[in-house]
Amino acid sequence: MKAALLVVDCLNDFLDLKGALNCGAAGRDAIPAVAREIAQARAEGMDVLYACDAHRPDDAEFELFPPHCLMGSWGAEIVPELRPQDGDRIIAKRRFSAFYGTDLDLTLRERGVDTLRIAGVCTNICVLYTTADARMRGYDVRIPVDAVASFDPTAHHFALGQLRDVLKASLEGTGE
Repeated sequence: MKAALLVVDCLNDFLDLKGALNCGAAGRDAIPAVAREIAQARAEGMDVLYACDAHRPDDAEFELFPPHCLMGSWGAEIVPELRPQDGDRIIAKRRFSAFYGTDLDLTLRERGVDTLRIAGVCTNICVLYTTADARMRGYDVRIPVDAVASFDPTAHHFALGQLRDVLKASLEGTGE
């Protein structure tokens, strides 16, 4: 087994209280757990990858959600507490899944990765859809429950159930 950590959308627009689509206290509360996951991955020599929303001003996603994470903007920057280090990989994405329209799968396969640890936000949107695409591609997926969050507690818990029961992702830690 070769694992990598995928940090999903830990960006100012989601995790800073001034962000366009901030996840509120739940998002802020997940930051230390995501930082712990990053530190542990680095200590174990795992690849650390960041999947980051990077939208164009005319992005079709803005028909569903208000504008957020515009390419090159403050909102699209990774929060200071979780900044990448040399050797980490940033995957820009424009849709919910970090696999859709990106080179994430190719990058993981080139590195021999077969297991993904996924941390970040939002549990019921980008974490869920990235996990679904990872499972469709044959990756084992592990979710540290304290390192994922959403702006909607009900949707967060529903998504954890879907991750566990439908996608057969391993939920690790407390809560589920």
